Formats: sequence, structure tokens, C-alpha cells
Amino acid sequence: MICNPLRAGDETVIDLKILTGRRMDLVADRTRTVNRLRAHLTGIFPGLERALDVTNTGPLVLLTGYQTPAAFRRIGRKRLETWLRNRKVHRADQLAETAFEAAERQHTSLPGEKLTARMVHTLAKEVMNLNQQVAEIDKLIEARFREHHHFDVITSMPGLGIILGAEFLAATGGDMSAFGTPDRLAGFGGVAPAPRDSGKISGNLRRPQRYNRRLQRVFYTSALFSIRHCEESRRFYDRKRAEGKRHTQAVLALARRRVNVLWALLRDGRCYEPAPLARAAACRKERDPLHAGQPV
Repeated sequence: MICNPLRAGDETVIDLKILTGRRMDLVADRTRTVNRLRAHLTGIFPGLERALDVTNTGPLVLLTGYQTPAAFRRIGRKRLETWLRNRKVHRADQLAETAFEAAERQHTSLPGEKLTARMVHTLAKEVMNLNQQVAEIDKLIEARFREHHHFDVITSMPGLGIILGAEFLAATGGDMSAFGTPDRLAGFGGVAPAPRDSGKISGNLRRPQRYNRRLQRVFYTSALFSIRHCEESRRFYDRKRAEGKRHTQAVLALARRRVNVLWALLRDGRCYEPAPLARAAACRKERDPLHAGQPV
């Protein structure tokens, strides 16, 4: 296990490490609960399971009240829509229509339906509770992260928002001098290949085997986000793909390049600014009514 280079006394970073660790636990619990919910719902009402995204609030509210085709047919489309509206569900009419159409396609009661329906009800409530806990801890993370002196620098980097930025601090401590060079930071984050030289053979590289997986996830995920919203990142990614690299290889190459940029920003204490070409492209998009208001 690789130890994080935290310095004693950095209370903000220590708190962020605790909070982001707790958030990861909650998200993992939520994923497991959602998977169990889907499995139970598939057992009694497969058509509804295929039609709903049970990670969203509306479908979860729906499943706390009704779980079987017969139950949906008994209440009817209009009454179901009213029931959903009373619980502040967004697009209640569309959700009611989706559920009722699925119920109309299944007129068979499957074994264990009654007990499984109770399990679906319970699991839906558990997912909603976990969603609430994640939302609450996200607020705590943001409040604590904003107190750190690197907040503006880190969040200015395309793709690094509140949560990923906080996880970056939690994994690194925020002190780049602890690593010495951006190459060491990239190696610690698993986005730089490790040398595999032997005897007379040199220059061979391999995937690193020892690295901080949380930091690698931060680098990789933020690189993915930046491809969507940053012209410079998109051009770099497209160039690597044109060179024959696979998607994952191109994203990792971008992540490695972004480590150098982030390192320099933190070293100099300045915020990220797009290159002149990217700024010009952004200005053209802002002037173009077809792109007005879209993220760059």
C-alpha cells in the first residue's frame, strides 16, 4: 500500500480525506442496493425494471408505493399521476404513463410476488435514504474544500469539479513539493508508465503496479470530463486517436499531460486559462446562436 504524502497539521486535507472516504462508502452501498433492487424488480415485473432508471428520484418514489402490475392496474393512470404529483415527482405524467404501459403488458402473477414487492418497497426507500446522505456529505465536502487555499486553482482546471478536486487534495495533500516532480505525481497517480529495463535492454515501459487508485480515478475521470467541455482536451484526445491509440490509451495520455498542467498551476498559484486558440473557438461558439449557453 502506498502512503499518501500528508503533512501533519493540515486539518482541511485531513477532513477532506475523511469526508471523501465516507462518500465512497455511501456510493458503494448505494450501488449494491440499486443492484439488489433491480434484481428483485426483475423477478416480479421485468418490463417495469427495463423501463425505469431506478437511480432517479421519480422511479424510486413510484416503487415505494406500487411494485406489481396488478397494483398499477388497480390504481389506474390518472390516479397514479395524481399520487406522483402530490409527492413532487418531476414529469409525473410521463412516469405514470410508462408504468401503466408496462403493467398492461404483463397479466401474469409470478411466484413470490407479494414478498418480493415488500422487498422492492424497502430497497427503494434505502436508495432514497442513501441519496440523501450523499447529498448531505457533498455539501460538507464543498464547504470544507472552499476553505483550502488551492480551491480556486484546482477547480479552474477543466474537468476537476468539487468532488474530484476534493479527492485530489485528499489523495495528495495538496503540497506538490512532497512529490518533487510532476513525473513522480503522475507515477503516484498511475498515469505514467513505469520503466521495465533489463540487462542490455532499455527503454521498455509497462503499466505501473503500485499506485494510488483513488488518485488514478480522479485523473482519469477528470480527463474524460474535460474532453466533453474543453476544446484543448478534445483536440489532444482526437490527435491521439488519430495516431492509433485506443480510447483508454488516449484518455490516459491526456490525463498524464494534465498532471503537468495542474502541477504548474499549483506551483505558481495561478488559475487555468485556455490557450488563445481555444479562447477564440469559445468566443465563436458564444457568438453562434446555435451554441449559445452550451458548455465549452
